[in-house]
Amino acid sequence: MAEDKNSIDIDYVANLARIDLSQEEKDRFQKQLGDVLVYFEKLSAVDVEGVEPMAHPFPVYNVLEEDVVEEGFTAEEALMNAKHQRNNQVIVPKVVE
Repeated sequence: MAEDKNSIDIDYVANLARIDLSQEEKDRFQKQLGDVLVYFEKLSAVDVEGVEPMAHPFPVYNVLEEDVVEEGFTAEEALMNAKHQRNNQVIVPKVVE
């Protein structure tokens, strides 16, 4: 049986994604992924000569607030809820031998 150029080896794709698919799911996803390839072919036919690449369809401006220096926690405040502490440090169980 000759496969068209938009045919996808769905078993290979499922293996890459580490998922098990039923035969029904394979048939459905085979068609859906094939449709995606057809759409990409349509997009590749569009002339984009001179069009600057962009990451967002609208201009994005810096929406961060100005940095303001504020008073931080004291060591006592930072360690207030620590179960175990010593020398202004939190003591945790050893995880490396």
